[in-house]
Amino acid sequence: MTMRIEPMTAAALDAVAALEAACFAHPWSRQSLADALDNENALFLVAVADGAVIGYAGMEVILDEGYIFNVAVDARFRRRGVGSALLREIVTYGKKNNLSFITLEVRAGNTPAIALYGQFGFLKAGERKRYYSNPTEDALLMTKFF
Repeated sequence: MTMRIEPMTAAALDAVAALEAACFAHPWSRQSLADALDNENALFLVAVADGAVIGYAGMEVILDEGYIFNVAVDARFRRRGVGSALLREIVTYGKKNNLSFITLEVRAGNTPAIALYGQFGFLKAGERKRYYSNPTEDALLMTKFF
């Protein structure tokens, strides 16, 4: 598989919205994604293979802080380096732009995602009890400090 990471454009909105719907119990709407894409403080990346969006990641930067919205990978392409490639780009962006930290929430039971974030230096910084629904689950706050 030949994959590339590139900035998300409006042309990818339909594919990213479909990926959101497939990956999350409460997906962002296409309009919410479009609004976020227009946010000058946001960074949205897509992973593309054979002309198709197979993953994406979004982060907002507030002053010197990065807040990851979502990282999603098409189920058919998981465990093939897509999430790692997306996170590598986000961490590189954080370093280049002198961010103090990047943080995110992850389902406490999402062991593969927690392991992936750990590989990039994200550490557990806290918990949010019953943060997620469908099913109800705690969130772990994971933060990478620079």
